[in-house]
Amino acid sequence: RTSKRLLCLHQPSTTSSRNSSSYLIRASTTAHVSKIMTMLDNKKALSQVGVPLDQNGPATSSPASKRAKTTCTNTSTETNPLLSDWSSQPFHIPPFADIKPEHFQPAFEVAMKEHMDELQAIVDNADEPTFDNVLLPYDRAGHLLGRVRHVFGTLSGSMNTDEIKKLGKEMSPILSRHTSSAYHLPGLFDKIKKVYDQRDDAALNLTDEQKRLVKVVYDNFTRKGANFSEEQKKEYAELLAELSSLHVAFGQNVLVDEETFEMVLKLEDMVGCPDSFIAAAKAAAQERNKADDEYVLTLSRTFVEPFLTYADRRDLRESLFKSWTQRGQLHPDRDNVKIAVDILKLRQRQAGFFGCKNYAEWQLKDRMANTVEKVSNLLNDVWPRAKEAANKERIQMEEFIRRNSSYSTDGEAGLDGGIQPWDWRYYAQKANSDVDVTAELKPYLSREAVFQMATDVSSKLYNLKYVERPDIVSWHPDVVTYEVRDATTDELVAIFMKDDYTRQYKSSGAWMSEVRSQNGNLPAGMDAIEGIPIVTNNNNIAKADPSLLSFDEGTTLFHELGHGHHGMLSKTTYATLASTNVATDFVELQSQLLENWLEQPVVLKQAKHYQTGEALPEELLEKYKATLKLNAGFDTVEYLSCAIFDIELHQIEDYSDFDLLEFEKKELERIGMPQGIVLRHRPPSFQHLFASSHYSAGYYSYLWSDVLAADAFGAFTESGDIFSKEVADKARKYIYSSGNTVAPDELFRRFRGRDPDVQFMLRRKGLVD
Repeated sequence: RTSKRLLCLHQPSTTSSRNSSSYLIRASTTAHVSKIMTMLDNKKALSQVGVPLDQNGPATSSPASKRAKTTCTNTSTETNPLLSDWSSQPFHIPPFADIKPEHFQPAFEVAMKEHMDELQAIVDNADEPTFDNVLLPYDRAGHLLGRVRHVFGTLSGSMNTDEIKKLGKEMSPILSRHTSSAYHLPGLFDKIKKVYDQRDDAALNLTDEQKRLVKVVYDNFTRKGANFSEEQKKEYAELLAELSSLHVAFGQNVLVDEETFEMVLKLEDMVGCPDSFIAAAKAAAQERNKADDEYVLTLSRTFVEPFLTYADRRDLRESLFKSWTQRGQLHPDRDNVKIAVDILKLRQRQAGFFGCKNYAEWQLKDRMANTVEKVSNLLNDVWPRAKEAANKERIQMEEFIRRNSSYSTDGEAGLDGGIQPWDWRYYAQKANSDVDVTAELKPYLSREAVFQMATDVSSKLYNLKYVERPDIVSWHPDVVTYEVRDATTDELVAIFMKDDYTRQYKSSGAWMSEVRSQNGNLPAGMDAIEGIPIVTNNNNIAKADPSLLSFDEGTTLFHELGHGHHGMLSKTTYATLASTNVATDFVELQSQLLENWLEQPVVLKQAKHYQTGEALPEELLEKYKATLKLNAGFDTVEYLSCAIFDIELHQIEDYSDFDLLEFEKKELERIGMPQGIVLRHRPPSFQHLFASSHYSAGYYSYLWSDVLAADAFGAFTESGDIFSKEVADKARKYIYSSGNTVAPDELFRRFRGRDPDVQFMLRRKGLVD
C-alpha cells in the first residue's frame, strides 16, 4: 500500500530534495514533493543551497551585531525581516507575516557573503588544522543562509506565487554557484583533508560521532569536485548551476499545469461519486467563483484518484486521466520532455567528471544500496511477483464485467479496448464492492480524527504531547502550529507546523520539511531555542466541512508524521549529521514505519463517526482487515515500474538524439507492463527525477525503505505489543534520533540485531503466502 504514497520528504524549492523528503520525502507519493521537495545531498548549508529537497540547514549563526554591519543595496538589515533578530517571535519562528518576496534577494546576498566570510575565517586560521578549528566552525557556518533558504523553501512549496516563482528562477543558478564556490574555496578542503587523514589517530581522541562528521564532510567535498583542477571546478560549477535552473523550470511547469487546469462539471456528471467528494468539488468551484450549479475538479491527486475510482462516466474518467498524465505537456511553452532530456545529458556529463560510466553508478556511491546491481536485484526479485498479482486482478475485473452486463461498453459483455488506465480503479472498486469498505470507513476518518490517532500513536511510542498554539502566525491561515513536548518532563522537543489543505500556489503531493533543524553545536551565547527543530508537514487534502479522508490519505498523514518524527526526535551534536540528512534509501524508513500503525485494529477502533460520535463498529473493522491486500498487484506495479524506469534511464551512457517518450514506451514493453496500468509518474511530470536530483536513480528508495520498515515493524509485532516500550525506545534511538551519526546499515543492525529480511515486505504486500 505504500506504493500509493510515494511522498517526498520535502517540497522542491528553487534554492535547493523524500516526497520529501522532507522531500520529496515524497513521499510516496511523493513527487514529489517537486518534493520531493526541499532536500539535497544530505549534507550541509553549502550542499543544500541549490538543491531540490530542502532537507538540512546549518545550524548556528554569527552574532546579530556582526550581521548588522553588513549592508546591501536594496534592503538594510534593520528593515529586512529575514535579516532581523527573531528573538521577539515565539520560539524564534520566522516572522512570516512581515516577509515579502522583495526581501529574499538582498537577504540571500547578505547571507551568502556572511557564509563565505565564515568559511574564509577557517582557511585564514594559521594554527595546525584540528577538529576544533576546522570541522567545528564548518558545521556552524552558514546559519543565516540556512534560515533564509528554509523560509524560501517553505514558501516555494506552499505559497509559490508568481513573484516567488520568478525569484526562484533568478536565484537558483546564483545559489548553485555559491554552493560550488563554498566547496571550492581555496585552502578549505586542504584543511579538511588533513583532519580526515588523521581522524583515527589516537592522539586526536575523536569520538565516533566526530569521526563520522569528518568522513561525511570529506565525502561531500569530494563529490562536489574538491579534487578537480581549477578549470574543472569552473566547468563543474556551471554544470550544476544549469542543472539547478532546469530543475526549477521542470517543477514550476508542472505546478502551472496543475494550477491552470480545471474540469467544470454538473452534478449529473458525478454519478457514483461519494457525497464527501461532491462537496469538495463544490468547494473548489466556489473558490473559483463558478456558477451555483457547477463543480470543479483540479489536477490534485485528491480529486483525480477518487473520480477515477467512483465516477460512472467513462469518457470523463478518460479525459481527466489523460490531462493528469500529461502534466508537463499541456502547453507547448511548458515542454518538460525537452527539459528532462537536457537534464539527463547534464547528469551524464556530471558522472563523467568522476570517471563513472553513467549517472546511476555515480549517484549510488552515496547511497545505502551502493551499487546498481543491488538495486536491480531487489527490483527484479519483486517485479515478477507484482506483475503476476496485477494480471490476476485484471482477469478478476474482466470476469466481473462479463457477469455484469450493465458495465459492458462493447455490446459483448466487455469494454471497448479492454480495461484502460482510467478504468482500473473504477472496476477494481466495483468488483470488490462486497468487501470494499472505503465508503463505509470515510465517515470515521475525518482529517481531525486521523490526526488525533496519529498523535496518540506518537504519544504512546515516544511520549510526545502536542499543544496547539493558535496565536502563532505562519505563511497561511490553514497552517496549525503545535508545541511538541515530552509528556513526562514537559520539555520542549520541537515546533510542529501542519499545512493540510490543497490550494492555489501550493505544490501537489505531500512532504515534510524543516524551517529549522535540530542542532547541538550552537556557539557560546546563542539562545538554546535555536537548536530546537521547527518541522512542517504538508498535505493536499480537499477542503470541506468536514474533510473526510480515504484510507490512503490517512496513511499519507501518518507517513508524513513519520518524517516529522525524524526531524523532531533528532538528537545529534552536529547539524551536518542531524535529522533527515541521511542516505535517500534510508530516509523513507522512518515515514513508512509509522504507516503500519493506522492498519492496526487497536488504533483504528479509536476512530469516531464525524456526525454521531459513534466508535468504529467491530464488524466494519473486521471487514476492513480482509481488504488490506486488495489491489496489491496494481499498487506495486504502478510504483515499481517507475523505479525500474528510473534506474534503467540513468544507466544510459549517451543521450544524443534521445527520445524520452519512446524510451518510456519500449521500457514498459520490455518489462511486460500489465495492460491497463501506466507509470504512476510519467516522465513529463516525474518531479522526483527531474525537479531535483535527490531521487534521480533513487526512486527505488521507497521499496528499499519498505523492506526496512516492514522488517522494523516486525520487531514490534514479535514482541507481542505494537506499543512495546523496549522496542519503541530502540526505534527512537537508532531509527529516529541518530541522524547520520552512524552508517544506515549499521543503525539497522543495532536496532534489529541483523541485516534486513525482504520476506517481511513481500508478506505485507501479499506477494508471498
